[in-house]
Amino acid sequence: MIDKKIWHEKLHRHIGQYFLIDKMLYKEKNKYHDIKIFYNTVMGKIMTIDDIVQTTEKDEFIYHEMLTHVPIFSHGFIKDVLIIGGGDGGVLREICKHKNVNNITMVEIDMSIINLCKKYFPSHSNGAYDDSRLQLIIDDGLNFIKNTNKKFDLIISDCTDPVGSGKSLFFSDFYLNCQKNLKKNGIFVAQNGTSFFQKNEIISTYKNLTKYFHDTTFYQATIPTYYGGTMMFAWGSDNIELRLIDLKKLKSRIKKTKLIFNYYNPQIHISSFYLPQYIINTLDKS
Repeated sequence: MIDKKIWHEKLHRHIGQYFLIDKMLYKEKNKYHDIKIFYNTVMGKIMTIDDIVQTTEKDEFIYHEMLTHVPIFSHGFIKDVLIIGGGDGGVLREICKHKNVNNITMVEIDMSIINLCKKYFPSHSNGAYDDSRLQLIIDDGLNFIKNTNKKFDLIISDCTDPVGSGKSLFFSDFYLNCQKNLKKNGIFVAQNGTSFFQKNEIISTYKNLTKYFHDTTFYQATIPTYYGGTMMFAWGSDNIELRLIDLKKLKSRIKKTKLIFNYYNPQIHISSFYLPQYIINTLDKS
């Protein structure tokens, strides 16, 4: 019999990871999600949704810095941002650091996620929900993007894995509507799972994004929490020059902001687009 104090992730059928629950802090199943929040000595507070790790106190900064700063510094002139998902507030926190951003629209399907993360993960948002530039909308991400008349310089899909309520944010219809609602030179990015164990998701995303964007690829970061190690981020834009920014220009843009990071830096930015050969081979065959 499995020790009740051990939590096992259920993302993969035949392989996975476990965490020792030192203290269960919250547990509830609502109409959208099965949510658990517990404390682990190594990773701090951990939130799981539908028995899949979403975020931890210990290494969240890697995920949120890479999902946010790579597109913002690649573009250089981001004014209007849309976040789809991201209820833990980490992406919002990082965007709010950029003073040149004028408007932030955030669409989250489940208000309880926001409230729970404010309570149990306050450093994730770090007061960002009080930023005057934020418009918070409680809605399904696909429904919003299909019906909005707003245009954005950057759309970030910070969604769960393609199960349950997050499944619709991996379909062709979602990517089509994101492309339609980007301004000229706009960028779309999204979390896309770990490369080694979720190749099928990478293939599916690549096929769908290439229908609507001239420049489609992935970039990566090593994040311990997500089983498989290397997290992939999808990238879509109609201007390939944004992704091919040179190191000198990138350093200049970052220096002007005077921002301090824990993971992201100019060299990490450039190198994150260099993919392992097995991923390149997979995409070439798709």
